[in-house]
Amino acid sequence: MRRALRLLAGFLVLCALAAPAFAQQYPSKPIRLLVAIPPGGAPDVAARILGEKLGQSLGRAVVIENRPGANGNIAAELVAKSPADGYTLLLGQDSIFIINPHLYKHMPIDVRRDLVPVTTVATNVFVLAVNPALPVKTFPEFVEYARNAKPPLAYGSGGNGSAHHLTMELLKQRAGIDLVHIPYKGGSPATLAALSGEVAAMFAGTSNAPQIKAGKLRALAVTGSKRSDVFPDVPTIAEFYPGFEMHIWLGLFAPAETPQPIVARLRDAVNDALAQPDVVEKLASAGGMLPLKVAPDEFGAMIDRDSAKFEEIIRQIHLSID
Repeated sequence: MRRALRLLAGFLVLCALAAPAFAQQYPSKPIRLLVAIPPGGAPDVAARILGEKLGQSLGRAVVIENRPGANGNIAAELVAKSPADGYTLLLGQDSIFIINPHLYKHMPIDVRRDLVPVTTVATNVFVLAVNPALPVKTFPEFVEYARNAKPPLAYGSGGNGSAHHLTMELLKQRAGIDLVHIPYKGGSPATLAALSGEVAAMFAGTSNAPQIKAGKLRALAVTGSKRSDVFPDVPTIAEFYPGFEMHIWLGLFAPAETPQPIVARLRDAVNDALAQPDVVEKLASAGGMLPLKVAPDEFGAMIDRDSAKFEEIIRQIHLSID
């Protein structure tokens, strides 16, 4: 028995010594960075900006893979079931962690158990945007028009249970209006639907700033606690409905049990990238995204707080996906 315990202790010591050495050799091959939406949306843009810098910092290519579907569950499951060696990562939007567990009756994975948060990456707000053919110029005009529209106006979202979707459902409650939800596989397809007039409105990421500034979409309000630097003349919804606030965030995640030295190295590389002026500028130019740096322990607490917030919204609107 004593011999077995000595052997076990020796093995654990060897493992402890091997982990830092393994981390020093990491990475020795390209890294896959999965994105849970189609190309063009804010998470995809952020992944490509970040991936380029990580590749330079770590000395290995970072290959972006778009794996949309199931509000991010497909990409999250692929990463969670990959080897925990730091070579398959997820740039995940908040909805995967704070919405899906309350929305889906049958989750393919336990996102809090099977994925480890590496670090936060960026934050943003939504813009209520409408097709310019809609005869409204202001947010109050939109609310009044929607209240009287027969049949109800259609709005697009990045998918059932997406933050786009739930933000509009929250607005419907606060404003007392009826709208018909048309889900798409990501924000980019929803934007195309709004541009074509297939839907009248949507909550878009500020990555749609080029279409808005070109007059192809009309911005009526933003969901932040203050006005956006991208659209300083556009009011917040909170100016009309106090307390209405919705932020979105992106984070980097790895499979659970990824060695802590590798997680720490990735975190340091991301934080270094986000501190570089050209990255800050590119994120802002891509639609007003701001770097988001949160301490590792606070990241988990932030997920808990946001999860409780969306759990209440989902309960109020009786939303569920089998």
